[in-house]
Amino acid sequence: MKTLSFITMITVFLLFSTNGMQAQTTQTKLDQVELMKQFLGTWKYELAKDTTIISEFTPFGTAIEDNYQIVTKGKILDSGNELLGYDKNNDRIIVAQLSKSSPNIEIMSWCWTSKNIFEGVRFQDITNPQNATFIMKIEFKSHDLFVMMFTQNNKVVASYTYTREKK
Repeated sequence: MKTLSFITMITVFLLFSTNGMQAQTTQTKLDQVELMKQFLGTWKYELAKDTTIISEFTPFGTAIEDNYQIVTKGKILDSGNELLGYDKNNDRIIVAQLSKSSPNIEIMSWCWTSKNIFEGVRFQDITNPQNATFIMKIEFKSHDLFVMMFTQNNKVVASYTYTREKK
């Protein structure tokens, strides 16, 4: 009888252990470089009446280059370049941005947190993102539309909708 109780107890233990093991899932690591390719192409954002931002994302080795212009009534107000590259050591996308109108370089650290959400902070906030001045988030709503949001204190302070230009 003791043997039967012992075997039953072990069987029940194994059943519960097996159930627990099957319930656990392993999170697959997102391919940051492959997901970054969603940006490739020409994107447009209506900044204001008669004012548009046009971004042209093209491959640059394993990175992506963005040449952008701010245009009003056919006249270029400003332009600049961004280089988006993967930093393998930190598993992050590093973005360096230069514009003709500013002597400063803007450096940001980004990461895909899902297949359609790309989140980032400015360089000065990399080591302490919870205290960042603002957090940037890009959400791909479809292949041809993404929304860029800036949040401050968990509140959206600005939102921009970009659409892919058809060729």
